[in-house]
Amino acid sequence: MTVDFHFYEPRLGHGLSHDPFNAIVGPRPIGWISSRSADGVLNLAPYSFFNAFNYVPPIVGFSSIGYKDTVRNIEATGEFVWNLVTRPLAEAMNQTCAPVGPEVDEFALAGLTPVNSNLVQVPRVLESPVSFECRCTQVVQLQTAAGATVPSWLVLGEVVGVHLDRRLLVDGVYDTAAAGHVLRGGGPADYFSVGPEQLFKMFRPQ
Repeated sequence: MTVDFHFYEPRLGHGLSHDPFNAIVGPRPIGWISSRSADGVLNLAPYSFFNAFNYVPPIVGFSSIGYKDTVRNIEATGEFVWNLVTRPLAEAMNQTCAPVGPEVDEFALAGLTPVNSNLVQVPRVLESPVSFECRCTQVVQLQTAAGATVPSWLVLGEVVGVHLDRRLLVDGVYDTAAAGHVLRGGGPADYFSVGPEQLFKMFRPQ
C-alpha cells in the first residue's frame, strides 16, 4: 500500500493554510473556568487545552496561551471552578471568549448566573449541568525540549467538589451522550457535540 504523507517540522512551519495541530488533537473538552481576582472581580473564560489527569484524587488541568486573568486569579486565590459546556450553552461560552479587560465580569457579559460553590470562594455557572470545584495544585510554565520557557502556563487543580444534575444519572451512571457535551475542534471556528449517535462500547480484555 502506498501512502502519501505530508511531513513538516513545526519549528519550520506547516506549509498549510491552517495549522492542523489543534484539529488532530481533538475534538477536546472545553475548560470553561470561573475564577475570582484578589479584589473579588469574577472571571469566566474557555480554554481549549483542557483535560483530566488523575483519578484519585481527581485532578484536572488547562493550559493558558499567555499569562491571562484566569491564571493570575488562580495564583492569587488558589481556587477555580470548571463548568461543563453543553450545546445550549455554546453561544454563551463563545461570548466569554471576548477580549475584555480584567474589570469585566464575563458572567454578566454572557447573561449567565453565578451561584455560590460549597467549598471554594469561586462561583460556578448555575446554567451548567456539571461543575467541579477545584483547588490549585500546580502552575507550571511550559518549556521546549531545549529548556527554553514558552509563554504558556499549565494550571492543575484537585477536584474537591462536584455538582451534577441528577437528570444525567441513569441507574447511577453518568450519561455523557444525554448531557450533550460540546468539544473544541480545529480550524478557527470548529466545534463538535456529543450525542447517542456517537456512542459505542468496548470492554477491556480480561
